[in-house]
Amino acid sequence: MNAMIDTEVTVMLISTKGRYALRVMLDLAEHYGKGFLPMKEIAKRQNISLKYLERILPVLTRNKMIEGLQGKGGGYRLTSAPDMYRVGDILRLTEGDLAPVACLGCAADICERSGTCKTLPMWTEFHKLTNTYFDGITLSDIMK
Repeated sequence: MNAMIDTEVTVMLISTKGRYALRVMLDLAEHYGKGFLPMKEIAKRQNISLKYLERILPVLTRNKMIEGLQGKGGGYRLTSAPDMYRVGDILRLTEGDLAPVACLGCAADICERSGTCKTLPMWTEFHKLTNTYFDGITLSDIMK
């Protein structure tokens, strides 16, 4: 008799929002020092809809990663040099968290099993490795 095992697979996926935000930031980095870039130009180069950009750009602006200017000659630009932006910061801003399991998330309550959970140290180390990896990459690094 074949028994079917019901398994739940947990995979850390970076959402479209996170991937697009990184592409937008990279686009702005590649044009750093050339003034404000119109949203339409960014959308066209990155093949991202204007509607989607209208959701991403305010998040980046509110968190002072980019600045926007309305009107003629307006658009968006980085607030700092490309080497000042870590991929980890961009992803955490748009993803909210890079935790591989719920109990390590920013807003997670302390798990009642944390004192006896044999897998928690493994997940904690994986979380540290992920953050260290993404924090070690800047927009400048990606441009090279």
